[in-house]
Amino acid sequence: MIPLQFETASRGGLEILCLGAHCDDIEIGCGGALLRLIGSYPVRRVKWVVFTSGPVRKQEALNSAGAFLEGVENREITVLDYPDALLPFHAREVKAYFEAIKEAFDPNLVFTHYREDRHQDHRLISDLAWNTFRNHLILEYEIPKYDGDLGVPNCFVPLTEAEAGRKVELLLRHFSSQSKKHWFDKETFLSLLRIRGMESASPTRYAEAFHLRKMVLG
Repeated sequence: MIPLQFETASRGGLEILCLGAHCDDIEIGCGGALLRLIGSYPVRRVKWVVFTSGPVRKQEALNSAGAFLEGVENREITVLDYPDALLPFHAREVKAYFEAIKEAFDPNLVFTHYREDRHQDHRLISDLAWNTFRNHLILEYEIPKYDGDLGVPNCFVPLTEAEAGRKVELLLRHFSSQSKKHWFDKETFLSLLRIRGMESASPTRYAEAFHLRKMVLG
């Protein structure tokens, strides 16, 4: 794997690829880290791809991504319309889409789903990320859910209270279609950020956590 070269990135700007199976996955999984990176480093380009959606969810996702990427001039937000929970049945097409991304984009950092996530759509996106971007730094994010499949992450991004609050505020504002779900609320999102902050002894009390499977220091 190739590490995130912060010295190089600070000169030319970070190029980041965000991959999500569903319309709110990227924001839940790495929204805080994105806010931190955008606020701390020059970000030259972000490519944001969501693979499943419906009419209402698609517009929510477009609006949300635009808010999270505020200040990033070169951003490409794509929300595809594969059906939710059936993504593995379209694996051949999705793989071809991944290959098309790789042909046009060489990111410093790839955000994708946790490989051991119990949702089949999430696992496919993670598997294809590793299959396609074999020479890139990949961070696997986590999604809290009923399945209780949160793992033991080994990479943490401290978030200020303002960054944690901003992440949650944007999620609740832009995904009103999810507000009736028993888990989609401020307490769920902040509590996970607080727990990961405790685990990493974050000086700011909050953190997002990722699974970093391989990294080479160069």
